[in-house]
Amino acid sequence: MRHPDDPRAWQQAELVTQLRALGVPPGAVLLVHASFRSIRPVQRGPQGLIEALREAAGPAGTLVMPSWGDDDDAPFDPAATPASADLGAVADAFWRLPDVVRSHHPFAFAAAGPHAHRITADPLPLPPHIPASPVGRVHELDGQVLLLGVGHDANTTIHLAELMAGVPYGVPHHCTVLRDGKPARIDYLENDHCCQRFDLVDGWLKEKGLQREGPVGNAGARLMRARDIVDVVRQQLARDPLVFLHPPQVGCEECDAARRSVSTK
Repeated sequence: MRHPDDPRAWQQAELVTQLRALGVPPGAVLLVHASFRSIRPVQRGPQGLIEALREAAGPAGTLVMPSWGDDDDAPFDPAATPASADLGAVADAFWRLPDVVRSHHPFAFAAAGPHAHRITADPLPLPPHIPASPVGRVHELDGQVLLLGVGHDANTTIHLAELMAGVPYGVPHHCTVLRDGKPARIDYLENDHCCQRFDLVDGWLKEKGLQREGPVGNAGARLMRARDIVDVVRQQLARDPLVFLHPPQVGCEECDAARRSVSTK
């Protein structure tokens, strides 16, 4: 392991070797959730990691990252709105690149490669991770999900699986869009909660041999097919539709709100 203060930062070729050893194939549709803080130091910073990801996927590959903003009360501008701080430095650097396509709605993803326009072209998805959304298109294209230094609590494909399974919870949220040049608020229900129990998916995938693990830079990485995530999660939700919600005695406000919504929807 290289300490973040070590001047011998990870080079692009080393990262590509690690990504290919993990199982990223040329031509992959690759949805990436990354914590640069966990991966660093990397030569040329987040840009160096992005270039390694693109090289590993090759010219026929499509790289995808979440790219929504922080402010639900301001209209999203795909040319100017910074990616949410929660998404990290890599996601915010990625959408700014000249050949990257970004969704034109508040639940944006960014993509580069042959399938970029298909993945980002859908209109506003409500709730955000329906099949006609960037996450849904990655699933449709039999893409892979790569978690770099983050856990399954960052794995948006699990939200797609929840919706496909028909989970009974939905809590109020809103976003803001432009209509006739003026900001307009849109209210909707989202299958939202704290997401901490998404970590259960780690064990479910491992048990079936559907998740590959290894190092990328200084971080631990997980790689899996989006379709495998959805299939495994739907099986579990068929047994217990509330499996991802903390029990009431835990006192998790977000999960408690989701539980209350079951009786009010």
